[in-house]
Amino acid sequence: MSSSGGNGAAAVGTESEAGDGDGFGSDSGSERRVHIMVEYCEPCGFGATYEELASAVREEYPDIEIESRLGGTGAFEIEINGQLVFSKLENGGFPYEKDLIEAIRRARNGEPLEKITNSRPPCTIL
Repeated sequence: MSSSGGNGAAAVGTESEAGDGDGFGSDSGSERRVHIMVEYCEPCGFGATYEELASAVREEYPDIEIESRLGGTGAFEIEINGQLVFSKLENGGFPYEKDLIEAIRRARNGEPLEKITNSRPPCTIL
């Protein structure tokens, strides 16, 4: 269940900006609001991975909005400000925390986001 954005998850900008759904306005002069949505497969047991990742993000950025929603089989998809930045369905693994933290830093600074392509393999029980 991969999407290409446009789900209206969040508008971003300065605190006084109503937002037009675009979320990628040019300048604010300060750090921008960042909203993270993680869609994951609950029956796959990915809830613990979400909680671990959310905890690491909140530790680094206590003011970050991070939330989750249930997704399809095998899903662990991460959107920042409505833009898909990581897909387990595409990469086959989970993101490294440092890569997500860097993507958040870029979003806060108003820099363009790039897809995270590095991934750590999922746990395998033999």
